Amino acid sequence: MRGNSGVFLQSCYEVQILDSYQNPTYADGSLGAVYGLSAPLVNAARRPEEWQTYDIIFRAPRCGADGKVARPGSVTILLNGVLVQDHASIPKAGPGCLQKDLCRPGPLRLQDHSGFKGAPDTTMKFRNIWLRKLDQ
Repeated sequence: MRGNSGVFLQSCYEVQILDSYQNPTYADGSLGAVYGLSAPLVNAARRPEEWQTYDIIFRAPRCGADGKVARPGSVTILLNGVLVQDHASIPKAGPGCLQKDLCRPGPLRLQDHSGFKGAPDTTMKFRNIWLRKLDQ
């Protein structure tokens, strides 16, 4: 079974983790996509059962004094050392967003599709996760 998971940024924007090695799928749902919002520039997937590496630089939306989004967020992603998202604008909440107010900080979440009743086992393993807050 092919792996399927995701990294949710601010609990609203999903960076897709999907076994995309020789596995065509819709563009904004493939490995390295911002799910439903931005397709990756290239398929940089390694073979199944090889570690995939992500470097994700996320800039949260900037908000005005009125509490509304003044500038959308953006994301830059290196997948296995290859640039797949280059300051991609993320102008709205993505599918599965759990946070209504995009002007509030939100958590980093890891998704697992295996936990749903009747779902195939697509267990993912994560290691060496680093989270560092960037200056404004």
